[in-house]
Amino acid sequence: MNSVTLTLYGTPTSGHTHRVELLLEMLELPYVYKTTPADIRRTDAFLHLNPLGQIPVLTDGDLALCDSNAILLYLARRYAPESDWWPEAPLELAQAQRWFSIAAGELKNGPATARLIQRFNAPGDLAAARAIARELFAFMNQHLADRRFLARETPTLADLACYSYSAHAPEGGVSLAAYPHVRAWLDRVEQLPRFKPMPGLPER
Repeated sequence: MNSVTLTLYGTPTSGHTHRVELLLEMLELPYVYKTTPADIRRTDAFLHLNPLGQIPVLTDGDLALCDSNAILLYLARRYAPESDWWPEAPLELAQAQRWFSIAAGELKNGPATARLIQRFNAPGDLAAARAIARELFAFMNQHLADRRFLARETPTLADLACYSYSAHAPEGGVSLAAYPHVRAWLDRVEQLPRFKPMPGLPER
């Protein structure tokens, strides 16, 4: 593992970056972190890595990978192929992929967008984002009523993909008080070995 040359481009308050950080830490992979604010993301050097100008980007030697969920899959398959982070069983695999889709859909458009608007003054419809978030958390709360983790009884990449913006939903004015099973799931993720919090974790 000492020969691994990984560099993660992102920002400390990005939930997309944080989900990659979580897996890098939990796999105990050495990596360099390069804080990449918006002005740097518009430079030719960064656009060479990701023409969309988005974070995170992970470089592994000469390879540049974009999209946080794609990076999670790459790291798990490349550096922990015998691990259980990504299921093999068809039903568990389908469940994990479903939560990847939710992370890129309802989670991004709901709690992540509400947080972006309220905390960072981004444009958007705050009321609509909060409504999506509440609907999502009601669904997650029911789903987690008899489950420890999202896709199966042990953690998968799906949990890392959905954790950060769920945990930080209160920063967007979305309370988690009404969702005890979601809060218990967040606690379980935070108790995983080598868990690293994202800055500013709010009370819930």
